[in-house]
Amino acid sequence: MDKVALRNFAVNAKEKMEDDIKRKLELMGITEKGTGEETVKEDDYLKINGQEFNEKEVKQREKIIEVLKAREKDEDFKKCFDELVEEIAYTWFNRIIAIRFMEVNDYIPDGIRILSSDRENDREPQIIREVFDTDLEFSNDEKNYVYKLKEENKIEELFKFLFIKKCNKLNEILPELFEETEDYSELLLPISINDEEGILRKLVDEVPEESFDVEKEGQIEVIGWLYQYYNEEKKKEVDQKTKKGKKVEQDDIPAKTQLFTPKWIVKYMVENSLGNLWLEGHPNENLEEKWKFLVKREKQEEEIESKLEKLNENYKKMKLEEIKIIDPCMGSGHILVYAFDVLMDIYSNLGYSNRDAVQSILENNIYGLDIDKRAYQLAYFALMMKAREYYKRIFSKKLELNICYTKESKDINKEIIDFISNGNNKIKEELDLIYNSFLDAREYGSLIEAPKIDYNEIKNRLSEIENTDFYNLFDELKKEEIKNKFYYVIKTSEILSKKYEVVATNPPYMGSSIMDSKLSKYTKKNYPDSKMDMFAVFIEKCNSLTDKNGFCSMITMHGWMFLSSYEKLREKMTLIETLNMVHLGTRAFDEISGEVVQTTIWIQRKNKINNFKGSYIRLVDFPGEKNKRNKFLETIENKDKKYYFRKAKENFEKIPGMPIGYWASENLLEDFEKGIKTSELIEPKQGLATADNDRFLRQWYEVEEEKISYNTKSITETENNEYKWYPYNKGGERRQWYGNYDYLVNWKNNGNEIRNFKDGNGKLRSRPQNTEYYFKEAVTWSDITSGGFAIRYREEGSIHDVTGMSAFSDSTFKLKYVLGLLSTKISDYIFKILNPTIHLQIGNFSNFPVIENEKIKPKVISIVDDCIKISKYDWNTFETAWDFKVSPLVNIERYVEEFDNVKIGENGNVENKKIDKTQITLIEEAYSQYKEFTNNQFLKLKENEEELNRIFIDIYRLQDELTSDVSDKDITIAKIFDTDDEINDEIKGNNYVLTKADVVKQFISYAFGCMFGRYSPDEEGLAFAGGEFDKNKYIKFIPDEDNCIPITDSEYFSDDIVTRFVEFVKTVYGEETLEENLKFIAQALSNKNDVPKDIIREYFLKSFYDDHLKRYKKRPIYWLYDAGKKNGFKALIYMHRYNEQTTAKVRIGYLHELQKHYERRASFLKDEIESNNNRKKAEQELKKIKLQLDECKQFDEKMNHLSSEYISIDLDDGVKVNYEKVQTGRDGKKYEILGKVK
Repeated sequence: MDKVALRNFAVNAKEKMEDDIKRKLELMGITEKGTGEETVKEDDYLKINGQEFNEKEVKQREKIIEVLKAREKDEDFKKCFDELVEEIAYTWFNRIIAIRFMEVNDYIPDGIRILSSDRENDREPQIIREVFDTDLEFSNDEKNYVYKLKEENKIEELFKFLFIKKCNKLNEILPELFEETEDYSELLLPISINDEEGILRKLVDEVPEESFDVEKEGQIEVIGWLYQYYNEEKKKEVDQKTKKGKKVEQDDIPAKTQLFTPKWIVKYMVENSLGNLWLEGHPNENLEEKWKFLVKREKQEEEIESKLEKLNENYKKMKLEEIKIIDPCMGSGHILVYAFDVLMDIYSNLGYSNRDAVQSILENNIYGLDIDKRAYQLAYFALMMKAREYYKRIFSKKLELNICYTKESKDINKEIIDFISNGNNKIKEELDLIYNSFLDAREYGSLIEAPKIDYNEIKNRLSEIENTDFYNLFDELKKEEIKNKFYYVIKTSEILSKKYEVVATNPPYMGSSIMDSKLSKYTKKNYPDSKMDMFAVFIEKCNSLTDKNGFCSMITMHGWMFLSSYEKLREKMTLIETLNMVHLGTRAFDEISGEVVQTTIWIQRKNKINNFKGSYIRLVDFPGEKNKRNKFLETIENKDKKYYFRKAKENFEKIPGMPIGYWASENLLEDFEKGIKTSELIEPKQGLATADNDRFLRQWYEVEEEKISYNTKSITETENNEYKWYPYNKGGERRQWYGNYDYLVNWKNNGNEIRNFKDGNGKLRSRPQNTEYYFKEAVTWSDITSGGFAIRYREEGSIHDVTGMSAFSDSTFKLKYVLGLLSTKISDYIFKILNPTIHLQIGNFSNFPVIENEKIKPKVISIVDDCIKISKYDWNTFETAWDFKVSPLVNIERYVEEFDNVKIGENGNVENKKIDKTQITLIEEAYSQYKEFTNNQFLKLKENEEELNRIFIDIYRLQDELTSDVSDKDITIAKIFDTDDEINDEIKGNNYVLTKADVVKQFISYAFGCMFGRYSPDEEGLAFAGGEFDKNKYIKFIPDEDNCIPITDSEYFSDDIVTRFVEFVKTVYGEETLEENLKFIAQALSNKNDVPKDIIREYFLKSFYDDHLKRYKKRPIYWLYDAGKKNGFKALIYMHRYNEQTTAKVRIGYLHELQKHYERRASFLKDEIESNNNRKKAEQELKKIKLQLDECKQFDEKMNHLSSEYISIDLDDGVKVNYEKVQTGRDGKKYEILGKVK
């Protein structure tokens, strides 16, 4: 099945059909803005926009307007218009793809193709050529009309006429899909046999016929895939709404929640529920062999086996016709279609004819519900096609299937209840119950609790009404309303009131945060233990639909197995026996990427036998549908203990919170029993929730340094002092041992502004919690653990965030022992049992079992100290750390020596020393020493981590589950390679890997900081980051005086960026080695053999600013004045030295001067061209200069407007606000003068 072709067709078909329908409506004077007036109106025709409409079309138009105006009472006109267009489009889409499936498989009763030809290389549909050989009936007028159209060669009109007539004919055999349509929809039929971009040509010409042909690769599931792809764009729109905080509206629920289930998963679900139920009472090797995805039950202990034998006696007594399977969220019927196949296997095995088996399955065995009418129609069609596959004459039986869509009762006239009950109070009361239960049926769907009543009496009365001819017009209208509306409500209610031997479904996934208020209230009231997500609510619903000893099979998100919010649901689930489970993890659906959607499938029997061991298959490490499928089949065959587990539910009770930790070994279960909880040793606490991070948080390098306090010990110290900003622990990327010191929070005057941050109603928005722990020493981790759990030491001086989770203790030794333990493989192994979702909660951390070993503690603490020291030194090597001193390439001797002086527990404001003149004159030599030192540190940290693994794996007795080896990819400090090609596979994916180019670029960034005075080659750390500019800090190398360094493609200025950089290199390393050093830098930046200065200039011109944005996380401290893509003018300034005159100085001192250079150069080039000297080269350069000059002139207009306004900034506002501020005039107009932050 070519899914790419199917997707392309469906996505484009939706857009094309809806556009065509809108165009047709527009021609009628109907748009999303309203209905226009007719320009000319006669008795028998209407003329709008120059187009005539006959009498029938006029009536159809009037009906459209009537429908839109009726809907407009409840919604705005545009929404009504869009909904009508969508309805008409999907109605015809469903019919077109259904007809295509039928004609390819020769299921059309008369055997004549409708959309395509039966001849090769003929594009004219067969129905046009053999119109009178079809099973269509024509009046004389219609025959004449056909002849007329053929004679006039109006094939397009003829095709539409025949297509509509055929759809009406198919109503006789497939009434639920080819239902009688509103007359007006025929007028808007968006189909053409000549339009090369139209749905018909695309379907026939571009979607392989084999995708539909069941005798080849095709399956009826193709209809489901087309439906999913058709809704793909709508789903994306809904997802975007929810990301913006909007709720999922009733009409959007199907698009948001429907997802086609992979075929192998469907087979597993059905074979292990329906198939298993039958085999328990009727063992059959032939059926077992046929059902490849059946997990055969393992032999249990003798006492349990005897109980199972008694249970199987019940299954033996079951008659096949009495087994009912329901999918309460059936979508397009994928699960039910395969259930049909399995039932046919069983019926055939019992000797039934195909005719009797098919009829029995449809009448007795298969049930289904869905909230979406479109999906229901396709499920109905899919089941009928599956039936036709086995029995050719099924269409003639005109069976009513036991499937339905949930229809609301609130649109039904309640007088109908009196009409039906006809004085029978019992029937009236029961109908009232049904009516009231289904008022919001499209909101709640199968979650509705249907009345448990005797439906036979009601159905008998409905049958009586159906067979009665009423002579009263009003009674006939009521009869019609019962047939078209209330009957479906009653039918759905009866389906939901039953108990089923088998329930199998892939329920909707939708968190409570995006449910609308009505649905949210309903789930909270009726499903309090599972209200957090729709999939969990359906776990409870499916359990209630399952009969005693019946089987339930579901695929859901796996969160219910682990999250504390589902603990009560898990308690309920332990009362039901799990036969087997396949834990899929991420990427079980090829259509869904990423780490968020993690799923599991399982089979439960509604029974409880103590110590019954279920089979659990673990496929979380195998990405993709195909890989998981193949590994599943392999595992059930060889029972590989790495992936195949047998566990009784009683084992889960040994683990705090009772997660479904089926892969926990017996040793680990004992560890849980004898270990003490982490929360009993140290105190995990959530931190501050500001409610507006953009307002209260900054990266540390955004603000004035003098307003930052790095060494605060308690909140009382924050009262009435000059400091505004304090370190803020916000989680961040995966980092082990030490790091992620980057954010600051506004906690001036003990957080006065945050503590009083309220909404318009006076309600406190922020949540300053556990404030007594602020600024305390801690261990900390991020709540998002998709890259694996990582824990760090956090020195005194920080406030912790709600996502930068932290744990505290008065004992540093306890913190470090826990840090050492949780930095091993054991932490990830156990946390994935407690909660393998990407969000590790405080409760999960608290429940970790800590086994203390007093003998080994000193060794653990010593190793931990060494790891922290190595990681801290690595962190402070980079200029984005606030304890950064100097580029290691500038003073490598000091850099290596200072490692021994690193102190654990001191953070920020450590005394900076003067920098002695470096003894190394070659950057290459400094780089080699830095690389050697860094890589040795990497190896030492890796050795330490492996030693900790060995220690704790022995303590926890997990030698069979874990090894001490640590992958290079998991070490979270730098390792340096000369080139990208040298980076080996083991370390790929490690975000801390550096190449020579990276190291050189960091050196260039440091040099650039020295040019602006942020750093000085004369002393360590920051030289200037706001406040008073102290010139005494700059002796060897004087920073730029006017805070502007131009970047040009040629050397136009004496202080341009390349000139200043070369001067810096010469100052630091000496003049004798200058050319050699420039060559080393150039070779690191590029493989070209150009002049080193040209390569360096190209880097500054094209790449430096992008690197700066990346390094400073889109909060640049150097700002780029940028005229545009022609590189006409670029100049950098340092944000902390910006003042209200900066833009004017840049304009007058540099932009205008560069324009003069361009003009002089242009004049020279013109002379060159006239004298024919290097004419071609001169013409090319002149063309470039003119473009740059034009760009500069346009840029000057923007600069002129802003420079005259003397815009000032406040560093406390942060880069994001100030970056916009300097580009916005007082008139509110944005003038883009700075480089885009992307």
